[in-house]
Amino acid sequence: MAHHKEERTLVIIKPDGIQRTLVGEIIKRYEQVGLKILGVKMFVPTVEHVEKHYTLDLNWRQVTGEKTIKGYQSKGMIPPSMDPLEITARILEGLKKYLSSGPVIAMVWQGAHAVKIVRKITGGTEPLTSDAGSIRGDFVLDSYQMSDDDKRAVRNLVHASGSPEEAEMEIRHWFKEDELINYRLVQDEILYDVNLDGILE
Repeated sequence: MAHHKEERTLVIIKPDGIQRTLVGEIIKRYEQVGLKILGVKMFVPTVEHVEKHYTLDLNWRQVTGEKTIKGYQSKGMIPPSMDPLEITARILEGLKKYLSSGPVIAMVWQGAHAVKIVRKITGGTEPLTSDAGSIRGDFVLDSYQMSDDDKRAVRNLVHASGSPEEAEMEIRHWFKEDELINYRLVQDEILYDVNLDGILE
């Protein structure tokens, strides 16, 4: 079984993150917690590439539609449809337009509990309800209600994989294996060495 320190996750800085000149700030937050970057690339994804990304998980359409309906109902709002697949079709159209509208930066990060740590630092999907201290909570003022009213995807700066299994699927979609570099960081000794040997000479 692989060590926790080998867990990987995909992060995409979306077009609004680049336009807001927050690339350095976003990367800094993941680096400061002790995660290691294995690969990075900048390009404009095609609509087809974006659609494939969101539909790698065959359950995504159903689950996302159901969650969206529940979200509306929990706020006392009427969903635009009670059909999860119809709702997800609208969401996907907005996401395709959003992510293909300009350059993105795709990155693979590695470290203990990488998926959960990155999601905690990134914040919840909706900026309005994201905690202060998270990337979305600190730098975005968008909301589901505003994006729904404007008929667009919520602008939340960053995509972060939802589970280790999802991360591995997404990494394979965005990167070839030879685009990822395995290397040693000096800080790995402090983070993962069991006895902290070698600090004193």
